[in-house]
Amino acid sequence: MKLSKLLSDELVVADMPATTKKEAIAFLIERISKQFPLLDCDQISIAVDERERIENTSYGHGFAFPHARTDEVQRMYIAVGVSKRGLSDKTPDGVPLRVVCLMLTPSNISQLYLQTLSAFARLARNSEHLKRMLEAQTPAEVIDVITNSGVKVDRDLLVRDIMVEKVISVTRETTLKEVANLLYKHRVGAMPVVDSAGTVVGQISNRDLIRAALPDYKALINNLSMAPDVMPFDDLLKAAEKKNVGEIMNPELATTTEDTPVVELAALMIFKNLRMVPVVRDSKLVGVVVISDIVSKIIRG
Repeated sequence: MKLSKLLSDELVVADMPATTKKEAIAFLIERISKQFPLLDCDQISIAVDERERIENTSYGHGFAFPHARTDEVQRMYIAVGVSKRGLSDKTPDGVPLRVVCLMLTPSNISQLYLQTLSAFARLARNSEHLKRMLEAQTPAEVIDVITNSGVKVDRDLLVRDIMVEKVISVTRETTLKEVANLLYKHRVGAMPVVDSAGTVVGQISNRDLIRAALPDYKALINNLSMAPDVMPFDDLLKAAEKKNVGEIMNPELATTTEDTPVVELAALMIFKNLRMVPVVRDSKLVGVVVISDIVSKIIRG
């Protein structure tokens, strides 16, 4: 199904009067309220605001995707507003915010919402689409741009709908000290290891770092009374700038592709006790799925 099939002229605005994303969200909710007066838009505003406080929904490329899953609606509502002047909010990539796509879905629906969000993200990644949306003078022309983009909403929920594209990765030559700093800085438990061509060759995790400090951990478990205090960690700290990822990384790891159904990947992650799975295209790293992403995006929304 084409993304544009989910849109209607009544909920598309070719040039919003808003100057900030907050004003744009309020404007679009009011637009929905006028078309569907039975909806409790005060409660909807609260739900959207709560979601914004959890995570900034500015995507970059000039787009933002505020959304909420709420019992106040029984089906999906999408309102799109274009700002020809641009909104004043800071954005992840510095590109002025021009298009706000507001999505409202029932609390018990996650698949269509994620598929639609993913479709809007694919639309946003092509700068030509933004240019044409800014040139559009009417709601119908805005929808025509989206129709002509060819972007579709997938039938199944796929890995590309939930994966993280901005991936922190390391190489075999990265030192353990650098790895520890990256794991801490980005609050992740593992990272893919790639070669110079971007091919995934393994992964390194905080468990690998601890295992490097405690190579005889099985013996320690059998005789905890003989366990040293902090000496193994002291030794690892001393060697952290000399040892590199290639010495301790795990070269055996599962990978997935963008077109893999999420339910299939989730089953694999549970079966193999995987917390992070790299997403590859022609063996090159293009994203990752972390088990917490499945929880946060599908269950929490």
